Amino acid sequence: MKKLILSTIMAGALAIGANAQDYDKFSLEVGGGFNKPMAPLTPGYLSPTLNLGHVEFGARYMFNEKFGLKLDYGFGSFKEAGADDAATGTFDTKYYRLDLQMVSNLGRIMHFESFSRSLGLLGHFGAGIGNVNPEENLYNDFTDDVYNFIVGVTPQLKIGKSVAIFGDISAIINGRQTVAFDGASVIRPEDQGFYGANGTWWTGTVGLQFYLGKNEEHADWYVAADKYATKEELATQINGIKDMLKDSDGDGVPDYLDKEPNTPAGARVDSAGMTMDSDGDGTPDHMDKCPFMPGPASTDGCPVEEVKEQLDFFKKAINDGYVNVYYAFDSAKPLGYSASAANYVSNFLKKNPGVSVEVKGYADELGPEDYNMKLSERRAKAVYDLLVASGVDASRLSYKGYGEDTSVDKSSADARQMARRASFEVK
Repeated sequence: MKKLILSTIMAGALAIGANAQDYDKFSLEVGGGFNKPMAPLTPGYLSPTLNLGHVEFGARYMFNEKFGLKLDYGFGSFKEAGADDAATGTFDTKYYRLDLQMVSNLGRIMHFESFSRSLGLLGHFGAGIGNVNPEENLYNDFTDDVYNFIVGVTPQLKIGKSVAIFGDISAIINGRQTVAFDGASVIRPEDQGFYGANGTWWTGTVGLQFYLGKNEEHADWYVAADKYATKEELATQINGIKDMLKDSDGDGVPDYLDKEPNTPAGARVDSAGMTMDSDGDGTPDHMDKCPFMPGPASTDGCPVEEVKEQLDFFKKAINDGYVNVYYAFDSAKPLGYSASAANYVSNFLKKNPGVSVEVKGYADELGPEDYNMKLSERRAKAVYDLLVASGVDASRLSYKGYGEDTSVDKSSADARQMARRASFEVK
């Protein structure tokens, strides 16, 4: 129980005592690579699968480690499939674009840090302006001003504190474009104008990202969970936890939970450290030879009755749930203060050889239902083993797990503790 409490408090203390970390927010990007005009192209004009001819520059600001804003400028030229390819006409079309884009750090959102601290992934989308300027064919003297929409993904590889390699694939749609990418035709000659978003092309680039600032990490690589308390803070917190976990009276309940911190040695206590008097006869259980049958102090708490009356009373006390073995959270090992209940049942069975008992295990409502069913069965089995080890014939015993005890208040820690138990039923 102490180990469970210690680990829980330590986790909370580390989270609260952690120091805040800052991170850099600005970066510059430069890259180059390929482009591919998809449509519109005039019949008889073909573009290569990968045309080397695109350059771009960008400046980015991250609002936090997951979202930011980027302004980037890209330019280049579209070419025909090949100078020696008779199946296509030649063309040379210059272009530029200027876009403002939202950036999402998908690597942090999808927790890439769980398997790598040097791989990242950005997503981006936005809009901007640009132009398409054919230098050959019928419309070689026409400059086509357009607007555009852009979306793409950017894998990253961190190679140093202030620099990373990136690759990017972006798809661009031009709006209000009049001339085909080859400059040989207009899109709607009957209107002699433009309509809609009708120019589609993409780029694939490789380049470098340079991070600006003096912090240890840029927002691209910052992980909020990387917060650690100082050694001095840890030492102070651990010493405080140790003080909380002291058990002055040795009853198995730490002082900070113990409502009766001066319990007599050997006393049977409940989960709050209070001395138990299960039958309410004024004689504490550790001094009561019949703790579940009220009786005068002159007979050490045992009633002056016939054996049958004792049997009937004992059966009622057990079957009504006054005799229980309790467990810590997620444990099938009986808590020390309650294991003596198994001894009382063992003594009674030895005195009454015609009686049999079922051990019934329960769990609280925390955790999956199938797991709690198995946990309750292990708890019942643990008490069954204690009774067999004490000399009770196994043929007089049975055990079964009943899973979650839904009769208690799930939001109450004390109620959940009472649900973690093994009870008995006299047959």
